[in-house]
Amino acid sequence: MRVLGIDPGLRNLGWGVIDVAGSRLTHVANGICHSEPGDLAQRLLALHSQLTEVLRLYQPDAAAVEQTFVNKDAVSTLKLGQARGIALLVPAQAGLTVGEYAPNAIKKCVVGVGHAAKQQVDHMVRFQFPGAVIAGPDAADALAIAICHAHHLQSSDRLLAAVKRADVQRAAG
Repeated sequence: MRVLGIDPGLRNLGWGVIDVAGSRLTHVANGICHSEPGDLAQRLLALHSQLTEVLRLYQPDAAAVEQTFVNKDAVSTLKLGQARGIALLVPAQAGLTVGEYAPNAIKKCVVGVGHAAKQQVDHMVRFQFPGAVIAGPDAADALAIAICHAHHLQSSDRLLAAVKRADVQRAAG
């Protein structure tokens, strides 16, 4: 399974693609979609176009996005929410179900601590994918989101398998 993680941002939208085979995670690609300051509609269009190209190139099977946290500055939070809308829309347009995770859940999954520093997340992503060239902090965060989603998918697959086994045993017994 191929998973796309997206770290939404209006100026820098990070993305990371990993392959999942059982418990093995493999780095495929990562990068940052950029938009130039100016007209908000044009910035959102630029992010949409770039992220659409990422999906076309890497053909993920699943996607995940970091949930928005509320800033003290309401205008910044609203703009981030609009970039997050693009991050949710593009995978949905490609027919993907999109997982959403709180920043603390992602950090806890990748680092083991929900209030880990950005540098700790970056370190653990690089540790998970030795030799991978990470495009920057936003791309590292996106890879962390993909890792979190991969673990979530593996857990839900194990739960479904256990429920099916229990149903078969109940029907047989």
